[in-house]
Amino acid sequence: MRIGELATQAGVSVRSLRYYEEQGLLTSTRSPSGQRHYTDDEVERVRLIQCLYSAGLSSRTMADVFPCVDSPSERNSDEAFELLLQERDRISRHIDELLRVRDALDQIIDVNRAHRAQLTPR
Repeated sequence: MRIGELATQAGVSVRSLRYYEEQGLLTSTRSPSGQRHYTDDEVERVRLIQCLYSAGLSSRTMADVFPCVDSPSERNSDEAFELLLQERDRISRHIDELLRVRDALDQIIDVNRAHRAQLTPR
């Protein structure tokens, strides 16, 4: 299939697909005229890439994990497992920080509400 069809089926932009190729996350073959062609399997790969981006993984991390997907082996699996654990820890730290920020905002909101209540005429 051509790039536009893959983009439509996977629900992403053509520009995203070109970026994924630049990052080594997606491969295509080229026609004699230079057009990109993809297999049907690439639809699921693009969906996986989108899912991993949504989870907060960088394209670099995905490139490091994908050997486990493309060429499963004990070594690739172990390396991917370690990378994914590191990413999970990074995301957990980020969540903890976001919770602290939310709690601080809640305190500021409470102070603001109390202040506004004093300004309201009775």
